[in-house]
Amino acid sequence: MECAAVSAPLSSHPLPSQTNTPPEGKRPPEHLRRIIGSPPGPLVAFLTRGVWALLTALSPKARDALARFVANLAYTLGIRRKVALDNLAHAMPEKSEAERHDIARGAYLTMARVVVESLPSGDRMTSDWDQQGIEGEEAWAALKAHVATGKGALLVTAHFGNWELVGQMLIRWGIPLNALVRPLKGALNTRIAVNRLGAGAGLIYPKGAIQEITEAVNRGESAYMLLDQALPAKSAVFVPFFGRLASTTPAMAVAAERTGVPVFVVMGVRPPGPGARYKLEVEGPILPPQPGECADPITEHTARVTAAMERAIRRHPEQWLWLHRRWKVQPPALVTAPSPGLTEGPPQK
Repeated sequence: MECAAVSAPLSSHPLPSQTNTPPEGKRPPEHLRRIIGSPPGPLVAFLTRGVWALLTALSPKARDALARFVANLAYTLGIRRKVALDNLAHAMPEKSEAERHDIARGAYLTMARVVVESLPSGDRMTSDWDQQGIEGEEAWAALKAHVATGKGALLVTAHFGNWELVGQMLIRWGIPLNALVRPLKGALNTRIAVNRLGAGAGLIYPKGAIQEITEAVNRGESAYMLLDQALPAKSAVFVPFFGRLASTTPAMAVAAERTGVPVFVVMGVRPPGPGARYKLEVEGPILPPQPGECADPITEHTARVTAAMERAIRRHPEQWLWLHRRWKVQPPALVTAPSPGLTEGPPQK
């Protein structure tokens, strides 16, 4: 039996005025406020403290100029440029070569902006960060209504726009959340983890993640996870993503099955101009299959959510990280095409 994606349509919706300070709401429990991984050595830590201080001192306009310089340099030097263009050729064959180059350049700028905007301390967003509006009025209302019941939701995003600051925005709008992360290495990743904690997010690591998510949503905290990372084949499900099967974590679908809470895709679209400000695009709730509807409900639910992410990326392709080796893990030899039950869902207007 074929399964159809279920989610709310997108529509424009202005957000009410908000303050530009973090909320004083409850923080995640102590065990979710720890950093697991390999911190930088003393020399690297000393040197990078100066970099963090410099980025903090820069104005939003200066940070954006720095991001543009770094992005243009990386693209000109060809760092992962072949990967980005190859990904785009497979995903968007209808685009001209010039269009794909423009999209790739945008992806480099997105990555550079994420770095220079996520590493400073203090307030990293502009004073009008909350005035960019939202797409998906019904989905946003459904998410807020669910959170108001005292239970958390499952929030899915991608390496798109600035996923770090979108998480901070959600917390400021009264949605406590915990980010699913891997143990981190190095000065840059450690700094990002420190800033996540400073923004009020908790950190959930892979070991025991489903149980941690279950306990968190029962406390009223949402789980915030990236669903566009490649996993080893033995740990993944394979779902369609831009016309190719991509290895994807089943954690979101397993958590949805375990907790019974809704799933929403939340993406931050950056408008033109300098400064860290993002319009939210929200889609959901994206429902799992009904009992007996599909042979593999975990894979089908993952496919539905991935399809919603793809729709957002197609609307703003320059804001996704095409230089990421998303399809590097191949499905098992016996799987050569999507299962009949998997669906990308109808395009939404």
